[in-house]
Amino acid sequence: MAVADNGGSTQGWLERILSTFASEPQDQKQLLGLLKTLQSRELIGADELFMIEGVLQVSDMQVRDIMIPRGQMIVLEHSISFNEIIEIITESGHSRFPVIDEDRDDVVGILLAKDLLQLSVEHTEKFEINEYIRPASFVPESKRLNVLLKEFRHNRSHIAMIVDEYGGVSGLVTIEDVLEQIVGKIDDEHDDGDEVDIQHHGDNRYSVRALMSLQDFNDFFKTNFINDEIETIGGYLLGHIGHLPERGESLALENLTFKVLSADSRHVHIYQVIDDNKQDAAGK
Repeated sequence: MAVADNGGSTQGWLERILSTFASEPQDQKQLLGLLKTLQSRELIGADELFMIEGVLQVSDMQVRDIMIPRGQMIVLEHSISFNEIIEIITESGHSRFPVIDEDRDDVVGILLAKDLLQLSVEHTEKFEINEYIRPASFVPESKRLNVLLKEFRHNRSHIAMIVDEYGGVSGLVTIEDVLEQIVGKIDDEHDDGDEVDIQHHGDNRYSVRALMSLQDFNDFFKTNFINDEIETIGGYLLGHIGHLPERGESLALENLTFKVLSADSRHVHIYQVIDDNKQDAAGK
């Protein structure tokens, strides 16, 4: 009588595969070589090989290898209003934000966008950010990714602040960043390609990354911003503003109104762009 083998036999699948070879791998390099041989013989698929390689890789990688640098973090200031928070959430597409006090080294907690969804009009008028801030986790740059992944699972958290050897905040990392090292790029509803330079928010409003190339910006908005020494729209606008702008500052150029949505003491990260041409066309 034949008995079906559902994987519950005394040998696991990997052990059975290894038994077909003369010797077992002695280190990670040999194991990867064996796995590639198995894939070439179509005993495992390319996707399975990719994920196994990712699992092995995260044990060799440190948080500093994948973190989002502090200069690129989108943060909320502790004194921010409810309406300003909603604007940043909408424009950025993120769901978790570090909340800072004096500067980016002073992270007082994490705000989750979902915690604001159930607020009534009465609560928004009396909004106090301290009531919604969750504790922030801090980990060193040298922490291994496999260890951090275990901590994310144990603590049921999705974001951690990264600190350098002097205790300063050097960046942040999310559980998605770690998982992408195993399974590859994870796209969500806000992702379009490798990196989104422009997001359309209805009618004539857009959010634009300051690092978007000047040429791509001109192609999209049909503008004629030219400067042979500048490559990004952020650099071009900085030249017209004449100083490093703060969040909320605005500038009008060629029927476009630019407003700083996200900035720190050294960089502007995201601009809101209002296309007055489309507004005029809609009004006719």
